[in-house]
Amino acid sequence: MKLKNILEQIDQGVLALPQFQRGYVWKRWQVRNLMESLYHEYPIGSMLVWQTKAQQIEVKGKQDLPLGIHELLLDGQQRLTSLYGIVRGKKPEFSNAEPSLFINLYFNVETEEFEFYGPTKMQHNPRWISVTDVMQKDLAYVIEPFISDPNLADYIGRISRITGILDRDFHIETMIDQSMTMDVVVDIFNQVNSGGTKLSKGDLALAKICADWPQARETMQDRLEELAQKDHHYNLDWLLRCVNGLITGHADFSELDRQNVTIEQVQDGLARTQQHVYSALNLLASRLGLDHSYVLGSPNALVAMARFFDTHGAFPDYATLDRLCFWYVHAMLWQRYSGPVETRIRQDIMAVGEGSDPAENLIKRLKDDNRRDLRLFEQDLTASNRGGRFYALLYMLSRVHGARDFCKGIELKKFLLGGGNQLELHHIFPKSQLYKHGGFGRDEVNAIANFAFLTKDCNLQISAKLPQDYFPHYEAMHPGVLASQWIPMDPVLWKIENYREFLADRRKLLAKAANHFLDQLYHGEIPETEAPAFAHETTAAPRPISIASDEEETALQNVMDWMKENGLPSGELGYELPLAENGDAIVLDLAWPNGIQEGLSRKAALLIDETPETLAIVNHADYEYFTDVEEFKRHVRREILGEMTPV
Repeated sequence: MKLKNILEQIDQGVLALPQFQRGYVWKRWQVRNLMESLYHEYPIGSMLVWQTKAQQIEVKGKQDLPLGIHELLLDGQQRLTSLYGIVRGKKPEFSNAEPSLFINLYFNVETEEFEFYGPTKMQHNPRWISVTDVMQKDLAYVIEPFISDPNLADYIGRISRITGILDRDFHIETMIDQSMTMDVVVDIFNQVNSGGTKLSKGDLALAKICADWPQARETMQDRLEELAQKDHHYNLDWLLRCVNGLITGHADFSELDRQNVTIEQVQDGLARTQQHVYSALNLLASRLGLDHSYVLGSPNALVAMARFFDTHGAFPDYATLDRLCFWYVHAMLWQRYSGPVETRIRQDIMAVGEGSDPAENLIKRLKDDNRRDLRLFEQDLTASNRGGRFYALLYMLSRVHGARDFCKGIELKKFLLGGGNQLELHHIFPKSQLYKHGGFGRDEVNAIANFAFLTKDCNLQISAKLPQDYFPHYEAMHPGVLASQWIPMDPVLWKIENYREFLADRRKLLAKAANHFLDQLYHGEIPETEAPAFAHETTAAPRPISIASDEEETALQNVMDWMKENGLPSGELGYELPLAENGDAIVLDLAWPNGIQEGLSRKAALLIDETPETLAIVNHADYEYFTDVEEFKRHVRREILGEMTPV
């Protein structure tokens, strides 16, 4: 079919986009490359449509299609959306695309280049012409700026090659079996859409839900956004898994079909999920001090917790809730969901529903699967590359176990107000001093036992002082403050030449404190607290473990804001990159584990002031990494946004 006829079918609603398809993901450089390929008459692949009746489908954009046979676009969304935008000068009705991604594409009649409009380069050069004007306006209008140019005939020929794209035949494969179910169609979509991002299991399940509840995806995104505003960032797969767990008692999305779950059940399950997830997060904040996404483990643990509250009510006795918290901490420490996720979630959902003590059932399952006693040993605290989990453990102990700020002597409770009371990660032995002394590698410098949480004011006040210089001063001001942070009290260990001995002794103290607190949780010996509340609403959360200073955090936040302004994913701050099945990991400053252009570009990371060892690890994990903010932005402008580097 000729392109101009395809575009007419889109205008008439005959060619539509199925509800299950993700949105437009192409960037400017891909749009430019498409036009260059068409201009040079290169092949651009075929398209795939499914011919069916209007009443059998749910589509994006128009909700009421005219009666009759319609064609559902299964492969070719990115290409057709781009071409529609270039030719019509606007996005098609079915698309959520940002029009700036395909409007204002220009062509140089002299050099035969395609570029998006840039005033510096094009404003005073009449040979740059709008491709949309070429497609929509008379030839006389287009050539007027260079009508007297001696190469006018060549230019007209090149313009004709562009308008000729409208008459180019595009190969379309059509499936005309109207009896096919949506399940089969989605499977076909996944098989043929090799050039795009394949749908996850959650996407497939959501696609089927959208067939009867078109607003499902938007409604669930709204719920996720409400959580994100409190710095709890999760995705659609996770939310739907929670809903599935509550409705069906299983983790596998196929249960929604097998149990013939209705849309009314899904809507009710979503409402209950929201209520119970908030209950779980409030519990973790109030009893464990884990009040922020940087210090929470796998979100999959929340599926079992939501099922727990749904089955047993929102207000069990404190002893039961504390055992649930005990399970949660150990599930985080020992990477409960690093293996077969669906199997583990199914086991935990079943454990919640069995017997008279669901929390104890969860704990027993965790012990059996880990084949270990749920105790923490000092050797567990040796490696800095396990920082994500044990960073959270240290944060938890600091919030609930009476740790006090060195400078102010106040306990680091969850209701500290004011910017100066923001908790920051403090190197007890400063990094600069350890590297200056020599003989200590990155893992030792960034060992968990060298970390303490302090208020921002105190961290700035101590700066790069050595413990032997500042410990005696603050202990004299606030007796007991060092012991509250599990500091070995032998002054000999405060000297830098005895750093390794200091780490060994502090690991013992931390392990002892952690086991004592967790034992109290398990046996219900911790006093009842005030009603749970989102602590994020009252205190600023700590920054991720990998970020060393205010300046670095500000720079990374500016990058995230800049990415959002350009319609790109902002990235994950403090992303934990797994290194092995045993839970070893490193924490990256800012990462895009699915690619900056999700599913279509390499995994990427922005790493500021990191060691060569870290860079080597990230490179080995097939990440494209950048060590400078401006270098990163240049890459995004050139490769993702398609902006040309100024001459």
